[in-house]
Amino acid sequence: MDTMQGLKRTHYCGEVLTAGQTVTVGGFCDTVRNKGGIIFIVLRDRTGVVQLTFDDTTDPAIFEKAAACHSEYVVMAQGTVRERESKNDKIPTGHVEVYVTDFRILAKAQTPPFEITAETKVNEELRLKYRYLDLRRAPLQQNLILRHKIAQCAREYFYRNGFLEIETPMMMKSTPEGARDYLVPSRVHHGEFYALPQSPQIYKQLLMVAGYDRYIQLARCFRDEDLRADRQPEFTQIDLEMSFVDVDDILDITEGFLTELFAKVMGRTLQTPLPRLTYTEAMNRFGSDKPDLRFGMELQDLSEVVRNSAFPVFANALAEGGTVRCIVAKNAAAKLTRKEIDKLTEMVKGIGAKGLAYVRWVDAAPACSFGKFMQEGELDAILNAVSAEQGDVVLIVADKTSVTLPVLGALRNHLAKQLDLIPAGEFNFLWITQFPFFEKDEETGEWLAMHHPFTMPMDACLQYLDSAPEKVFAKAYDLVLNGTELCSGSIRITDYELQQKMFESLGLTAEEIEAKFGFLVQAYHYGAPPHGGLGIGLDRLAMVLAEADSLRDVVAFPKVQNARELMSGCPSPVEQENLDVLGIACVEHD
Repeated sequence: MDTMQGLKRTHYCGEVLTAGQTVTVGGFCDTVRNKGGIIFIVLRDRTGVVQLTFDDTTDPAIFEKAAACHSEYVVMAQGTVRERESKNDKIPTGHVEVYVTDFRILAKAQTPPFEITAETKVNEELRLKYRYLDLRRAPLQQNLILRHKIAQCAREYFYRNGFLEIETPMMMKSTPEGARDYLVPSRVHHGEFYALPQSPQIYKQLLMVAGYDRYIQLARCFRDEDLRADRQPEFTQIDLEMSFVDVDDILDITEGFLTELFAKVMGRTLQTPLPRLTYTEAMNRFGSDKPDLRFGMELQDLSEVVRNSAFPVFANALAEGGTVRCIVAKNAAAKLTRKEIDKLTEMVKGIGAKGLAYVRWVDAAPACSFGKFMQEGELDAILNAVSAEQGDVVLIVADKTSVTLPVLGALRNHLAKQLDLIPAGEFNFLWITQFPFFEKDEETGEWLAMHHPFTMPMDACLQYLDSAPEKVFAKAYDLVLNGTELCSGSIRITDYELQQKMFESLGLTAEEIEAKFGFLVQAYHYGAPPHGGLGIGLDRLAMVLAEADSLRDVVAFPKVQNARELMSGCPSPVEQENLDVLGIACVEHD
């Protein structure tokens, strides 16, 4: 093997653009083409590629080294940049090449288990097992660079706006935050455990009590929950908290960050203020509290139109206080055949609906799944009410409102993908505000807190806390981008008595409150300024901006669905002596 002695990199591969200069580059051999009297090596690093050229005028020893190279060899090359005879307009460096005068092979490489190319059909499990090779591919490198730029922009913006970056503990007290904690056993205190933070929630509130009125942190968070495309067991939040503010102040400072992010990182202008919908409006219009606004197909209410219908499904739903609603798939009758609608019916049954009624208007006379129950004029009234035309399909769900809305919301998203209604390259932000403070348990009828116990009710709703929980709404807000929830936040409770009431609404006894939150409750006795905040999911934000399919595409070393990291094989057993020191005994589970 050669050494780097005497060579120092002067340029990244993607920066070699000007003929006439002498450059030194280093990287991986992407491709090697040996044409006998001339050799071309495409050299790759994280900025791009550049062509190295060796010909019959090259020093024979250097030419021999080049001839010995294979894909993924690590090399350095020095030479003169000159114009290429055969130019390539598809890459930034496609008009130049480096005529090599010094060449070093720094590391040889075995043939990799898959080809390092931008586009690949290689099984993802194999790529994750060799993640260090997968990360050499340009799309993943671009995603991680984008993620870095988002983090950099966040720090610069919030620093400039008076925020202090303060680290909070990675080992903390286990507190109820909605998901299962990852636990860390204590060697010193057998039988006692730290928890990895699900969020820095309590600590950042205590920082407000301590007088650090603008806090920011790129916080690592951990939740032991089932994984999916937009969820990993460990993730990063752009976490912030502010004192002496209300909802608008927090939304405004966040919009300022997003505006700067889009200008600096995406090269786009973001129109602010961002649109806002209340939770109730979002559910009624889109059947979701994280709606995708890149396409229409909003939910429509047919309850009054079919109030006197003889169709038992409609009549029973309305008689039980439910609702009849629909979505209209415009010009979709050709694609949504009877067979496809049957598939949609099975889908909605799988998520809680009893069935799916439809009107499919292909010919002059619409085909209606419940037509035999319709009196003269009733079907026309439905079609007119939802502005349906020939070529459209009307899909109807009748049930309790709590079932009908989310089912149609899920169906709306499914159809948007199936019918290719989602435009590429669009980014539609939305604030969801005024969430219900309580949610009703359908089985027990009990009203339960919908948010973490530090969320402040809206001022006008305080009078209903005891008498009418359904009328209480929270000073809580979510930021949504293209149907993905990026963050949740709220104004926090600082009144001691109200905080106690919220703990009790979670079913916590006085002893449990003291054990889990005693230090926070005590802190409030010493004066807490009004405050609130939010945490933007950095990984999710990068995923949506990169238009990636999964968080795994924007995280360097991700876990798969069973929470295993395939490259290193963790989690894995540990030596018994390590368990003995911690006072832990493992038991077998069926």
